[in-house]
Amino acid sequence: MNGPHKNLRVWKEGMALVLEVYHMSQHFPNSETYALASQMQRAAVSITSNIAEGYGRGSNKELIHFLHVALGSSNELDTQLQVAKDLCYMTEEEYNKLDVMNSEINRMLRALINKRETITK
Repeated sequence: MNGPHKNLRVWKEGMALVLEVYHMSQHFPNSETYALASQMQRAAVSITSNIAEGYGRGSNKELIHFLHVALGSSNELDTQLQVAKDLCYMTEEEYNKLDVMNSEINRMLRALINKRETITK
């Protein structure tokens, strides 16, 4: 199945972020496997999952709702990345890479929300 969300740059970038988060977090201490690493992975997956769910719904209002949820997950991941960096679970370079990716996704989500909200006005 090839839903319309798979054509979106924000979804594609989100999928790349998911893979990077999984890759980076596999090097966290074993004690973090079911804690911070798992939270980061769930937040990253939630971004793309909510974009997909929103596009699978029948209305613009529902799409906007799920895009807001995706944005919330991006904001959540932002905090988790900072915690991981501050605990020295990732290098500055690794943190910067993920931060830039997540910031761009956050920006794209905000732009998409604004665009979709103008449709409903």
